[in-house]
Amino acid sequence: MADIAKLVEELSKLTVMEAAELSKALEEEWGVSAAAAVAVAGPAAGGGGEAAEEQSEFDVILTGDGGKKIQVIKEVRAITQLGLTDAKALVEGAPKPIKEGVNKAEAEEIKGKIEAAGGTVEMK
Repeated sequence: MADIAKLVEELSKLTVMEAAELSKALEEEWGVSAAAAVAVAGPAAGGGGEAAEEQSEFDVILTGDGGKKIQVIKEVRAITQLGLTDAKALVEGAPKPIKEGVNKAEAEEIKGKIEAAGGTVEMK
């Protein structure tokens, strides 16, 4: 069996692009989607109402392109530094997270940019 702590340490060293590539490779290898796991795990981690008031980290979830897919893809690419193919897949696969674990100011900034491009965003 693999040493979990060592795996966590190694995975923590990945860049965002490398993590995205790893996610895609694991989805193909195992025949699953990371979006389904996020959708299932999301509500369970919600907790009580007080936790939401004290929340310091937010996930910015793209919920739709508002019919302006090209503009939203451009904005997603600028925010995430993803390539065209990955950004297009993210937008077409909505709802999907754009960025996770960001502070409120950054989450609000991302939300504003995506909404200005015509997309719809949810912060959790």
